[in-house]
Amino acid sequence: MADDVAEPITRDQIAESLRSVRGEITEEVEAGTKKLIPVAVAGGVVMLLLAYLIGRRVGTTKSTVVEIRRI
Repeated sequence: MADDVAEPITRDQIAESLRSVRGEITEEVEAGTKKLIPVAVAGGVVMLLLAYLIGRRVGTTKSTVVEIRRI
């Protein structure tokens, strides 16, 4: 059991481990961003079109007709 003594972890080992993890995450985020931008733009256009069409329909069904009569 006395032979299983582990060496202490140094500050440089921790820093290197964090750098490698950060590099992997950065690469994945950049790859995901390139795919996500066109999808987000298309989704925004669809939502604007849908809001326009719904607003147009509500505007015609709830418009008030004012009748002016001369006495």
